[in-house]
Amino acid sequence: MDIQEPSFKMLFEQLGLSSSKNDIEDFIEAHSPLDSEIKIWDAKFWTPAQAQFLREGIKSDADWAVIVDRFDARLRKELLSS
Repeated sequence: MDIQEPSFKMLFEQLGLSSSKNDIEDFIEAHSPLDSEIKIWDAKFWTPAQAQFLREGIKSDADWAVIVDRFDARLRKELLSS
């Protein structure tokens, strides 16, 4: 059984967003920096379904939590690249 660790590409696909490297970088650039007071799932640019996926990804502490945390850091400009 081949199990892949979630990636930014997979996260964007789960969120229903374009998942090319350029589109991911464009999205991050367009939506950052995210205010430190806002939880990633509370950002105004998510649909309710996307927000729920991100919230559950973090709170479940599952495989998605790592990549959602990395994505959160990128939106806050805490990391330079994925």
